[in-house]
Amino acid sequence: MTRRYLGVIGLAEALGVSRHAVHKWRGRHPTGSAHPFPAPDVEIDGAPGWAEDRVDEIERWRDGLPGRGAGGGRPTALQREYYATAATRGLDREDAAHTLAAFQNSFPDMSEAEICTWLIREWNT
Repeated sequence: MTRRYLGVIGLAEALGVSRHAVHKWRGRHPTGSAHPFPAPDVEIDGAPGWAEDRVDEIERWRDGLPGRGAGGGRPTALQREYYATAATRGLDREDAAHTLAAFQNSFPDMSEAEICTWLIREWNT
């Protein structure tokens, strides 16, 4: 059985970003850094390749990137929605952050984005 790999361009297309974004992530988040970009599965003539089934893993990695700006970055749209929804449930920002951290500790295989999405859905039902 032939295994299919995605190069930088294929990975960028699968993630909905430019190839420049993938190159930038690899350069800014090398192995050994605090949030290393997932290592390629193969390298052919110096070109990296990732197995197709790793796109979800790389999306979760991307979701874990800090925002831009001072003080740890500005929150993503999903984080803003999470905190707004938490406020409707009577949680202040600190309590909402503690709740999110507790869920992340309890469900380490879920990304922050997945937990936020799940909590928003649960709180809105």
